Amino acid sequence: MIAARPEDVTAAALAVMERTTDPRLREIMTILVRHLHAFVVEARLTEDEFRAATAIINEIGQRSTATHNEAVLMAGSLGVSALVCLLNNGDGGRAPTSQNLLGPFWRLGSPRIEPGGSLLRSETPGPALFAEITILDPAGQPVEGAEVDIWHASPVGFYENQDAAQAEMNLRGKFTTDAAGRIAFRSVRPAGYPIPTDGVVGRLLAAQGRHPYRPAHIHALVFKPGFKTLTAQIYDADDPHLETDVQFGVTRPLVARLVAHDEPHPEAPDAGTPWFSLRHRLTIEPGEARLPRPPIK
Repeated sequence: MIAARPEDVTAAALAVMERTTDPRLREIMTILVRHLHAFVVEARLTEDEFRAATAIINEIGQRSTATHNEAVLMAGSLGVSALVCLLNNGDGGRAPTSQNLLGPFWRLGSPRIEPGGSLLRSETPGPALFAEITILDPAGQPVEGAEVDIWHASPVGFYENQDAAQAEMNLRGKFTTDAAGRIAFRSVRPAGYPIPTDGVVGRLLAAQGRHPYRPAHIHALVFKPGFKTLTAQIYDADDPHLETDVQFGVTRPLVARLVAHDEPHPEAPDAGTPWFSLRHRLTIEPGEARLPRPPIK
């Protein structure tokens, strides 16, 4: 191809994409090239801007480490992660779903915990939380024998791998649902937190005048053969950033009330007051049980 006009380049690139042997990859690459070229034309991208854009892409990769994933942060901050999630669940986004963002902090190998056990492995000051989560199928029937990974940030907004003061695997645990589809555990009330802002994503937020905060939430990953693996985040209804989540992740089915109690806990007087209780239901859909690739090691 010897190009005479800009549209000649687009036509030639599309023709090459059409020769891709894998049907799905061919479809994706053809659509990508068509929209990417249209973006360049509509934005009237300058040469300096193009060089800056490629440098940003390189920086995103360079900043990703065993404990930090800049690409996941950027996808969330652009709303792409939430969009992909909703398009692939809940009848293509037409029905409520418990599926949500995996987030950048899930780890393999969470320690197994007995029903009602504690997620705490080191001293973690904060109000006690007693949670009960029920896993249901689409017909509303309990799902017994599902493995449920739970993890969340501390009351000061740090996951254990970000905080030298926390023990390994603090505020993480793996449970198995009982005949009623339930798991129960004790922890501390998590706080909302800012996403890292010392890289590409932080500069984007500053340029847009956006805050970097995620509302407080508890993660759950539910795995059982015969069901699509569920990744969910249960959001604190009282968090001030619920409506302005920097990652666009909050959906109505995942907002839950953490109820405050001023009287001593009947079975755990050491919990102090106030302590909080959480009860929430998650629905898993039929499909393939497959664990995602951990964003961090």
